[in-house]
Amino acid sequence: MTPKQLGFHFPAEWEKHRATWLSWPHKEASWPGKINSIYPRYAEFVKLLAEGERVCINVNNSQMQVEATHWLKKAMVNMSQVDFFHNPTNDAWCRDHGPAFLVNRKENKKAIVDWGYNAWGDKYPPYDLDDVIPTRISKSLNLPVFNPNIVMEGGSVEFNGKGTLLTTRACLLNPNRNPHLTQTDIERYLSEYYGVNHILWLGDGIEGDDTDGHIDDLTRFVNSDTVVTVVEEDKADTNYEILQENLRELATLRLETGKQMNIVELPMPPSVVYEDQRLPASYANFYIANKYVVVPTFRNTYTDEKALNILEPLFPEKQVVGIDSTDIIWGLGSFHCLSQQEPE
Repeated sequence: MTPKQLGFHFPAEWEKHRATWLSWPHKEASWPGKINSIYPRYAEFVKLLAEGERVCINVNNSQMQVEATHWLKKAMVNMSQVDFFHNPTNDAWCRDHGPAFLVNRKENKKAIVDWGYNAWGDKYPPYDLDDVIPTRISKSLNLPVFNPNIVMEGGSVEFNGKGTLLTTRACLLNPNRNPHLTQTDIERYLSEYYGVNHILWLGDGIEGDDTDGHIDDLTRFVNSDTVVTVVEEDKADTNYEILQENLRELATLRLETGKQMNIVELPMPPSVVYEDQRLPASYANFYIANKYVVVPTFRNTYTDEKALNILEPLFPEKQVVGIDSTDIIWGLGSFHCLSQQEPE
């Protein structure tokens, strides 16, 4: 039987977490020439998480645990809230290779989906260690695991917790993921393994996004009937028309209730370019933790503050905090890409 048939579903990110899962960054090729510069901000992220929930960190071995502990203690992280798991990884993007945690509220049960993982269409081999992380974690936590045997990444899907899933055609219908599946086939897998009943599709992702258009850089649910979506104000920017089309399409979509979504526009930061490469800097890549909403910022006071001020009233019970992600985004992802929530 599938998770949906057994009463499981993937909860919304704002529902209470037991923990946040991370995979300690160690792949220098993901941050060429900059990997050591990301650790202070990464540790700052862990510090905020640990104030409201446990933080579970995958490390390759004891030596990496010692190195991680050094950076975390330097940032004054509450280490009594941190658990290390010796699960070797190829890279740090736990949103995509980590476990998708499901809940069955009626029976007070949890389970894990271990989707296939191929590093965004076989772009960055090897990824064999990352591919087995969910099953390794299921054994550590003694949770049942479901294996759909198709490729799926956590950053490509967004949930309102009431049965609606939002994704993009650019990513999920890309032939570098599941070329043997039609859109109808993919919808069936999404429905049965995430426990949803209503699937909405958007178009393209932002420039510089090597994931082929993950939704978590574009449009995010902030409650069951409201999304924030990034828009570009500069008409000369390549993202302008992509995001305008995204905005137009959003306005035509309806939730599982038949209702139109409330749409809140979020600015884009000015383009972040490093070594002649446009990076996928987006304020939409925030992470909703128990106590904080952690938002990537990009050293532009005007747009950083504007984005934080827009998000603040949308999360009245949490504190919205910006952390400088200018070095982290050189890895082509930010705080949401790096984390995966485990619900209570």
